[in-house]
Amino acid sequence: MCFVDLEKAFDSVPHGIMWEVFWEYGVRGPLLRAVRSLNNQSKSLDCIASCKSDLFPVHVVLRQGCPLSPVLFIVFMDRISRRSQGLEGVRVGDHRISSLIFADDVVLLASSSLDLQHALGRFAAECEAAGMKVSTSKSEAMVLDRKKVACTLQVGGEVLPQVEEFKYLGVFFTSEGRMDHEIDRWIGAAAAVISE
Repeated sequence: MCFVDLEKAFDSVPHGIMWEVFWEYGVRGPLLRAVRSLNNQSKSLDCIASCKSDLFPVHVVLRQGCPLSPVLFIVFMDRISRRSQGLEGVRVGDHRISSLIFADDVVLLASSSLDLQHALGRFAAECEAAGMKVSTSKSEAMVLDRKKVACTLQVGGEVLPQVEEFKYLGVFFTSEGRMDHEIDRWIGAAAAVISE
C-alpha cells in the first residue's frame, strides 16, 4: 500500500485544467458557462483588523467555503485516477482494486513492490500534468504481511518512508493486519462516553 499525500491539493487546481476536465466529462453549454462565471476574473482581498488590502486575482478554481468546490474536486481527482489506472491492484473476489480515494486521501494498492512503484509513478505523473504534486515528506509505504518485507518506493528520486502503522480516514492500519490497537481505541472511546 502507498498512502499518497498531495501538496496543497484543494488549493492547487488550476483554472485551465479544470475546464479541460469538464469538457472531457461532457459538461458544456450553460452549465460550463455558469461554473466558469463563478471563477473567471475572481478577485479577493485580505482584511485584518478592519484594514483591507488591494484586490488581487484568484487563480484557483476551488475555494474554501464554496459549496461547489468539493464536487469539482471529486471530478478532478476522478480524472487523475482514471488516467493513471494500470493493471496493478489487489483482487477482492471478482474485482481488482487499485486505489482507494476519498477527496485528497489516496491509497494505491498492488500485490508487489514493482507493481506499486509503477502505479505510483503513473499517479504522480498524472498529478503533475494536472498541476498537483505528491508530497514525498508525507506519503508513506506499508506492506501488509505477517513478516517484515521491504518496499522501497520513490517519487522524483526521493524514497518514501515505509511504516508499520498508518491512520487513514480515522482508522489505524498495521502492516501485520492486526486490529488490536484499533479495537482498544474503540473501547476507550466507548468507555469515555459511558462514564460521562
